[in-house]
Amino acid sequence: MKKLTALLLVFVLIFSLAGCKKEEEKPKEEPKKTEEPEVVEEVKEEMPANQNLLTGVADLSDAAIGKRPVAIMVNNVPKAMPQYGVGQADIIFEIPVEGDATRFMALYADYTTVPRVCAVRSCRYYFPAMSQGFDAFYVNWGIDDTIGDYLAELNLDQFDGMYDGNGLFARDQERLNAGYALEHTAYFEGPSFASVVDSQGIRSDLAEDKKDAAFSFNGLTEQVQPKGDDCTAVDINFGAQTSQFTYDTEKNMYLKQLNSEPQIDGVTQEQLAFTNVFVLETDISIRDDIGHKNVDWAGGPDSTGYYISNGKVQKIHWAKEGGTESSRLTFYDESGEKIKINRGKSYIAINYHSQATFS
Repeated sequence: MKKLTALLLVFVLIFSLAGCKKEEEKPKEEPKKTEEPEVVEEVKEEMPANQNLLTGVADLSDAAIGKRPVAIMVNNVPKAMPQYGVGQADIIFEIPVEGDATRFMALYADYTTVPRVCAVRSCRYYFPAMSQGFDAFYVNWGIDDTIGDYLAELNLDQFDGMYDGNGLFARDQERLNAGYALEHTAYFEGPSFASVVDSQGIRSDLAEDKKDAAFSFNGLTEQVQPKGDDCTAVDINFGAQTSQFTYDTEKNMYLKQLNSEPQIDGVTQEQLAFTNVFVLETDISIRDDIGHKNVDWAGGPDSTGYYISNGKVQKIHWAKEGGTESSRLTFYDESGEKIKINRGKSYIAINYHSQATFS
């Protein structure tokens, strides 16, 4: 009996040791490695020194880098056509004046290469209210007599053909000979402008808060479509006249018409064309017996506008951020986020509510 018990104990011990050996031989599981997330460093695009601050395109002359743009008031009624010099403008504003005809304010980023511009017309207060946001020189021939005090408060660097002592303004004799009314014949001698500014010691350097791009632009090589519907045609009704735009798919630009006729620069013979078209709706009313307008130029979070580019139209909000004349014009999507725009020339209509169609 003792022998049997001893034998059983030997067998139990042998099997126990074998079990332990098997446990020891079981491979250990390697701990799982946690993959580190790949860190992508955002490379900031370096802007060229000669970036045109109005268009985002690198085309400024060396002499114009860091310098102020020029805003010129231009006649825009059919009897004044064709204008000339406007095809070289970087931004054109179109806003109603008396009788719901319209006037242009043409902006040129390079004050050293302003062309001869015709036909120059008089000032209405809401145009310099916009030009001040670009820190621009302001050029006109005559003013609405009721706004003299307002313009003085703005402290404009203003060049007025009514008080020209610099030889910057004249009448186009060929137009006079052709029978144009006097108000359609005034021109501004842009090529002489920089030398007049420099010789008189007028500030030509941009203000510190205007030394960056006037708008938030997409990348240097990007062509981005706005977030909205297809748009190859725009029709804007100002009242006494209309502006239309037709999308040229080869040029990626919108070609302008006035009252459904191509609007041509009389010197270059080229149709006005823009990468970006803006229609900014606002409150406009008559403020006196002459028909001068009150125009809400400040916009705000409840404003309505439309951004058209690259074959699409997007509904937006717009505002002069800060609500003052020197504030920047800024564009927002419907959620209130700032939008970027494509690089190139821009047309900006400020007009009555619900007077534009898009197709």
